[in-house]
Amino acid sequence: MTETLTGAQAIIRSLEMLGVDTVFGLPGGAILPTYDPLMDSKKIRHVLVRHEQGAGHAAEGYAAASGKVGVCIATSGPGATNLVTAIADAHMDSVPMLAITGQVNSYAIGTDAFQEADIVGITMPITKHSFLVTKAEDIPAVMLAAFTIAGTGRPGPVLVDVAKDAQNAKFEFSWPPKEDMVPGYKPVTDPHGKQVQAAAELILQSKKPILYVGGGVIRAGADRELFELAELTGAPVTTTLMARGAFPDSHPQHLGMPGMHGTVPAVTGLQKADLLITLGARFDDRVTGDVKSFARGAKVIHVDIDPAEIGKIRHADVPIVGDAKVVISMLTAELKKQLGGKKYDIDDWWTYLNGLLERYPLGYTDVDDGKLAPQHVITKIGELSGPDAIIAAGVGQHQMWSAQFIKYERPNTWLNSGGAGTMGYSVPAAMGAKVAMPDRLVWAIDGDGCFQMTNQELATCTINQIPIKVAIINNSSLGMVRQWQTLFYNERYSNTDLHTGTDTMMVPDFVKLAEAYGCLAIRVEKEEEIEPAIKLAMETNDRPVVIDFIVGRDAMVWPMVPAGISNDAVQYARDAAPIWDGEE
Repeated sequence: MTETLTGAQAIIRSLEMLGVDTVFGLPGGAILPTYDPLMDSKKIRHVLVRHEQGAGHAAEGYAAASGKVGVCIATSGPGATNLVTAIADAHMDSVPMLAITGQVNSYAIGTDAFQEADIVGITMPITKHSFLVTKAEDIPAVMLAAFTIAGTGRPGPVLVDVAKDAQNAKFEFSWPPKEDMVPGYKPVTDPHGKQVQAAAELILQSKKPILYVGGGVIRAGADRELFELAELTGAPVTTTLMARGAFPDSHPQHLGMPGMHGTVPAVTGLQKADLLITLGARFDDRVTGDVKSFARGAKVIHVDIDPAEIGKIRHADVPIVGDAKVVISMLTAELKKQLGGKKYDIDDWWTYLNGLLERYPLGYTDVDDGKLAPQHVITKIGELSGPDAIIAAGVGQHQMWSAQFIKYERPNTWLNSGGAGTMGYSVPAAMGAKVAMPDRLVWAIDGDGCFQMTNQELATCTINQIPIKVAIINNSSLGMVRQWQTLFYNERYSNTDLHTGTDTMMVPDFVKLAEAYGCLAIRVEKEEEIEPAIKLAMETNDRPVVIDFIVGRDAMVWPMVPAGISNDAVQYARDAAPIWDGEE
């Protein structure tokens, strides 16, 4: 069945046919034709943001919490370029996202027309694919292709840029479209059986294996398969910053998060292992430190759906290209076959690791400055909220403390900007997550620096009845930068004081600002106020809640591996010597 539609109507109809229920966006001249039929859609909810970057991060939060493709929309020129940060963020963290932008009339492209920007060219390095549509009849096939590319294989952002005259032109619309806009796109999901067999053999030969689990396991929905593999082998598990929640923190085999601010057992366990069973991880520099000295004695099994990641940074002895869910399931079956009912004995390895767990538990020393300890505040949020809560963090110290001190038991409950490290991610991402999962408790844990970049989306939350909870970990400074200035720049605090929570100045006053946005606003300065404030926030669901926690500026994130040096030099605390224990 066909019908005559404009290109703009075809965009909306295509989104409906693809099952999209929410779009985050902001209208403007070049996308205005598409906003007109959007008003008539009975299936799509449009959330009007206050800045296009907020639309992009909201689409990311929606996608990361739900596993579905998030959709954002913007006009040409600055509207489109305001999406770039979120698109780059989604690219780095493999978030399935469709960004739709308006473009000037096709005959004006390349003339520096009003609000023209080559957004296809700008985003080409940070998308899985970018489409420029100049003919209305191409819209259905492009929309289907874009949606498919974003959500399959290694997920990521796809841009569809549609010229204004293509939006206005009429054509005969039919669904599904017959054209194949990406004939060469066929991601490999099923691994080669011989490679899975070789991986099982290598595991059973090793004495000190470790599961190095990355965000790909979350994106693949492979947490149950991972749990079965871990229990079968009894091997220790580490979950990267992007994989928190892929394996329960409460499980005795979990060593914690590896990397620059990872736990000592996780960091040292990787260093001392003789085999890295790498699942959906990409040997990021924040995990490896000095890559030449990373896990020098270990062989590598590397499982990834993106063949470009395998061998990019570390040679893989057994490379396996495939979907993590499929590969892990096959690997477990192969291991059961090769074990034949026998136990896989790595007791000596666990004796060593248990010693690390006992000697180096994750904790903190409170700075005696009369302010709240940020680690204590974040721990309380996690304890009171429970394992079903969704936590979206900004970037910086509070992000690391949120990854360390909140216990994650389920996938898709921890949202953060890992690869790009985007300040301003938290509030709009929490907003998107709450739209996707309206029955779940959603927290944005933010810093006073991050919060000032995208707090305008609180207006969006209030008007659209999206009752997120925002915890500002307010140390009146750019905390992670200040930590580096303390450790590496002789305490020369160049341009890191934000004056947001000092005794003499509060610019802005976050309580007044939040109230102006229609939120319930609370300031917490005493320890006995922490728990009642969190409980009040959790009980308030008729509007967003903002809690301004005034914390000490000298608190630091530990453990720490300074950038670019060996993970052998992990420091447990500021005055502690680097851990060079030399044990095997």
